[in-house]
Amino acid sequence: MEEELEQRHITIVDDEGNEQLCEVLHTFDSEEFGKSYVIYSVIGSEDEDGVVEIYASSFVPSEDGTDGELSPIETEEEWDFIESVIEELDEDIEAE
Repeated sequence: MEEELEQRHITIVDDEGNEQLCEVLHTFDSEEFGKSYVIYSVIGSEDEDGVVEIYASSFVPSEDGTDGELSPIETEEEWDFIESVIEELDEDIEAE
């Protein structure tokens, strides 16, 4: 029996005020930093080789489970942690 993955989307507003629909690739928490993180890509942004740029932000989930507030990654230590999570995800995908 094959499980269907639920696609989740968020809308990001860039520095110029333009809204971009993004697909949530993964969410996770860090006890070390006391934050939640989201890894996402802009829908329709694949280049001619099918490569998609991946973005990451910290976020505070809202009380009612709807959209939360995204914030930029603040430290090099956080980026290192996020990169290690992405590497683990890549390894898991390759193992499947």
